[in-house]
Amino acid sequence: MAEQKRIAIITDSSCDLSDEQLAAHDIHMISLRIVCQHAEYRDRVELNQEQLYELLQHELPKTSLPLPEDVSALYDRLLADGVTDAIHLCISSGLSGTFNMVRMIAEDYQGKMNIHMVDSLSLSTGLGAMVLAVAEAIEAGDDPETAIQKAKSLRKSQLAMYVIRTLEYLRKGGRIGLVEGVVGNLLNIKPIIFVNDDGVYQTLAKARGYKAAAETMVQEAVKRYGQAKINLSVVHGQALEEAQVLMDKLKQVLNIQNSFIAPVSPVLAIHTGPGLLGIIANFVE
Repeated sequence: MAEQKRIAIITDSSCDLSDEQLAAHDIHMISLRIVCQHAEYRDRVELNQEQLYELLQHELPKTSLPLPEDVSALYDRLLADGVTDAIHLCISSGLSGTFNMVRMIAEDYQGKMNIHMVDSLSLSTGLGAMVLAVAEAIEAGDDPETAIQKAKSLRKSQLAMYVIRTLEYLRKGGRIGLVEGVVGNLLNIKPIIFVNDDGVYQTLAKARGYKAAAETMVQEAVKRYGQAKINLSVVHGQALEEAQVLMDKLKQVLNIQNSFIAPVSPVLAIHTGPGLLGIIANFVE
């Protein structure tokens, strides 16, 4: 008889799933790091959203990869628990070195445990949606390969787009990618930024002013999905009220099956600053 597989699902703190969502599916989270002038913190564990925005008023911290020992310690724990297969979904390799670092650590465990590495080519609840897709597939009895294929298929139909009040944080953090540095400041032109198929930021559209940019995101979602059934999340950086208004608008014009609103994790907020609004959606398979 084939050996019974014991499967663990791992992601990182950029997934923007709540602690409750992670716990409900027994998903393990590795923290990226926030490096300040005089201290260093594990994202979401040692520094929360409120503390981060407070910090941003005094300095612009840097973001860093997870501690290698945090990854090794988790893998050791899973091995001790009898896990045979681990599915590890990471923030886009186009935006962070996390995937490549974890892959190198995972090589030391091959032979003891099957570690399936997945580069999400996404982030925030775009990554989170893929993690949930894997968790639900495993709970329904799929093997790791099938579960991963479902997540990759979801990524193909995913649109993850954002508008931010200022590009200053993205530029300072070196994450500006293919988003044009802005003629926009003078004219108040706001780019609608999306994560392209290569997992890097690119400009999807432009609008004059923050409100118009949020409205343009709604139009882009309608253009992409029409009345097809979708799952959708709205993410925000210290902008809960605006996020709720945006979600209400989306519910009026789209055929949404599941939806939730999430604050972006501190490690992402460093690159966007306060006032981020984002829409992440995908077809329901």
